[in-house]
Amino acid sequence: MSNLNLNQKLEQYAELIVKVGVNVQQGQEVFITSAIEMAPLARLIVDRSYAAGASNVHVDWTDEALSRLKYEKAADEIFTSFPAWESAKRNAFVENGAAFIALISPNPSLLKGIDPQRISNFQKAAGQGLAEYRRAIQSDKVAWTVVAASSKEWATMIFPGVSDEEAVAKLWDAIFETVRLNTTNPVEAWAAHNANLHAKVDILNTKHFRKLHYRATGTDLTVELSDKHLWVGASSTTKDGIAFMANMPTEEVFTVPLREGVNGYVSSTKPLSYGGNIIDRFKLTFETGRIVKVEAEEGEDMLKRLVDTDEGSHYLGEVALVPHESPISQSNILFYNTLFDENASNHFAIGSGYAFNVEGGKTMSAEELAANGVNSSITHVDFMIGSAEMDIDGILDDGTIVPIFRQGNWAI
Repeated sequence: MSNLNLNQKLEQYAELIVKVGVNVQQGQEVFITSAIEMAPLARLIVDRSYAAGASNVHVDWTDEALSRLKYEKAADEIFTSFPAWESAKRNAFVENGAAFIALISPNPSLLKGIDPQRISNFQKAAGQGLAEYRRAIQSDKVAWTVVAASSKEWATMIFPGVSDEEAVAKLWDAIFETVRLNTTNPVEAWAAHNANLHAKVDILNTKHFRKLHYRATGTDLTVELSDKHLWVGASSTTKDGIAFMANMPTEEVFTVPLREGVNGYVSSTKPLSYGGNIIDRFKLTFETGRIVKVEAEEGEDMLKRLVDTDEGSHYLGEVALVPHESPISQSNILFYNTLFDENASNHFAIGSGYAFNVEGGKTMSAEELAANGVNSSITHVDFMIGSAEMDIDGILDDGTIVPIFRQGNWAI
């Protein structure tokens, strides 16, 4: 891809992020997080945000090289607390009704070799420090989206054996394809995709299954659902009625499990990038909702630390359905990043559930959400379990079994 073509695509991408991703409104503030390497795209997003009527756009810059140095050289106590001013900054933007854009370009092996206790300590501290911000995100109080950009460290892991330049270009092509930027009219393409996902949501909400039963090699799991569970997918709506697309790309429909209603075992089908490390080929066993056994061929210690983050991280907070024939799955690209890999596979999330996944949940207190079976935690980490052989049954209140997935794809 020539620089001219890339620049044109990036301009279109920025427009899509602003218009479809967070749907910036007149007079609204925008909060962007971005790595410094992604400054050209971040600046385009800022420009398009102002063009859409934003009153102020703030960019929080990150630098992976500095992050690595901090983990290597900073004092131990630095990783056990989260700066109050960082929490206050995000909370202030939430209170002002800002739109939040996370521009990610991860290095999946950034923290390989770092003391896992330091990583675990920081994950816990950040989870506690950003708890109020997380609640706002998980109850759709504000518009937010997560989008990606190509980088050398990430691209060369996905596309080994080619030059750095070619790998970066190939990853940009893959990103543009997954966010439907290669269509004649990306905004209209997203509107059609949104309608298709909502059609599946309507079917599942009409059925109102009591349980889901998953079966595949290494997986035999039953998941009960809350009495008030709601399936959602694609676009969401803020408390002010503003539609937004939380993840770009997205191919999932999802709901919340009953906290203590998960039993059996489930095996991963794709690597999980967590805490700058890779966790792969793992299996989790559940009893009355709680993870009671953790096994992994790679990254087992890191996975156990994730599960031990707090009491809530021993339970699931999300159940998501994605057909094996989804565009990301059919690309046969392993992205080593949850934003993409979760949209190629059925998946679950360890940790907190989303308030909007239960009827009336957006205005419920923490106690009311808990009473409706919604798990609470300072973490939320998706992991992939889908495959071309997976069957999923829905079980109604009267015990009737309805096929939902057969051989990895929709049967409903």
